[in-house]
Amino acid sequence: MGKMVNVFFGNIYYGKKVLITGNTGFKGSWLTCWLLELGAKVYGISKDIPTSPSMFEELHLKDRIVQYMDDIRDKERIKRIIDEVEPDFVFHLAAQPIVSLSYSEPVDTISTNVMGTTHILEALRLYNKPCFAVIITSDKCYDNVEWVWGYKETDALGGKDVYSGSKGAAEIIFKCYYNSFFKRPDCPIKLVTARAGNVIGGGDWALDRIVPDCMRSWSNNRFVEIRSPKATRPWQHVLEPLSGYLQLAEQLYKNPELTGESFNFGPQAEYSHTVQELLEDLSRCWHYKNAKEAYRITGDIKFHEAGLLKLNCDKALFYLKWMPTLDYHTLIHFTGDWYYVFYQRHTDMFAYTIEQIKRYQQIAEEKGLQWTK
Repeated sequence: MGKMVNVFFGNIYYGKKVLITGNTGFKGSWLTCWLLELGAKVYGISKDIPTSPSMFEELHLKDRIVQYMDDIRDKERIKRIIDEVEPDFVFHLAAQPIVSLSYSEPVDTISTNVMGTTHILEALRLYNKPCFAVIITSDKCYDNVEWVWGYKETDALGGKDVYSGSKGAAEIIFKCYYNSFFKRPDCPIKLVTARAGNVIGGGDWALDRIVPDCMRSWSNNRFVEIRSPKATRPWQHVLEPLSGYLQLAEQLYKNPELTGESFNFGPQAEYSHTVQELLEDLSRCWHYKNAKEAYRITGDIKFHEAGLLKLNCDKALFYLKWMPTLDYHTLIHFTGDWYYVFYQRHTDMFAYTIEQIKRYQQIAEEKGLQWTK
């Protein structure tokens, strides 16, 4: 049987071994599904199943990949796994991703996000065989002074909370590892960092996130309480940054001189909407006739939250020709419909997720985006 060819991402993932850390999480589960659709051999490292329910379990992804249930803070174990798998590509997503949890568990947040990333970089340094790695951090890595324009990859790193600080620190660790060990021209390890944030989509059940909070409440016919209705976020569907990560790894594979660089992936400026606007739009997918019945506003603000944070993605556009795919209306329907189907129709959610991925690819093809050619 001949090799199956698709045009997406130059078909570079077909038959390749791809290792994803944090693959049992929300973004990791979506990336797993997409890579399986692209014909990759997927390996995952995660220390646990982070939520209940979880997309990883509901889609039965453990039966479709090779899974390691290990903690990225275990340096020796991570080294052994990479040596055993011999990955062609690595996508490092494993993290403590919840801002609110960083207040109650600051040491775990720092040890996971900073030392965990260090252990991945150290394992790759010792592996020293051809491999292309994308280290994913967050838009929160920037020192957010809440200005109205987007942060560029050259702007200052930092953070007022432990989570943001841990992501800024992970980027600094990457930079020093790159310059100390990976910068030499003959180094077989090529690696970059990617920064994105405010990702929504079906299958997220994390605590203290607005969309999962809504879906848990609405599935039980309850209204949801929101803390900061006027907070503005540049919302994007989970497939948007994932398309960026996949395209970035493809371009790194084809153009190794990109090694050591960092790239932002975010939506267009007009996709910034308030939390209240997002809820009202999502409520229509759940057939609320009056959006005011879907939520209540509370003044209970438990921790510091940035009021405004946008990314400048000109670098990704210039070097990768990367652009977002979905308009805001389609973003809402992709997200709301996934949850509605899950809670109300009890269908095969792996098949439905692949269907959304194929629809996303179709929209990108119709727009002539670079990674579809």
